[in-house]
Amino acid sequence: MADAATKNQFSALDLCHQHIQQYLAELGTLLVQLRAGEDSPHLRQRAGIIEAFFSDTARRHHVEEEHKVFPAVLASDNAELVRAVSTLQQDHLWIELNWSEIAPMLRALAQGEDWVDPAELQHAIDVFVALCSDHIALEEALIYPEAKQRFAQELAGRARRLSA
Repeated sequence: MADAATKNQFSALDLCHQHIQQYLAELGTLLVQLRAGEDSPHLRQRAGIIEAFFSDTARRHHVEEEHKVFPAVLASDNAELVRAVSTLQQDHLWIELNWSEIAPMLRALAQGEDWVDPAELQHAIDVFVALCSDHIALEEALIYPEAKQRFAQELAGRARRLSA
């Protein structure tokens, strides 16, 4: 029972990471099209969809991690884990700051405006992709497994107390 609950608790977080990676790849495709001079309704639509995803879903994902994943790991007596979570929390701030530069440019593209400098957008997206990719790698390699284990132990403890 605890294993199923743990899996369900983290399946949405894992799925969001997959979506983030898909949208990061789409940002790269969008840049290639933009640099080639393409200005199509499809490009504008994709820019709007990507902007909406990162401005809403990805932000909510980070809030969920801050409230549901990180606290248990921060309570650990393992200094490496605590440092890793501190790094991830700082990443969330850097990702948000970087996104605040990208979002208006994507909204402008989505609305057919022509003021976006492709080189500036390229640089901001390169930084954003690197930040997000490194962030997800650390979460999935170190923090999520630890948080899953702690959550499963907590559920098992509750089950034992309820059955006693």
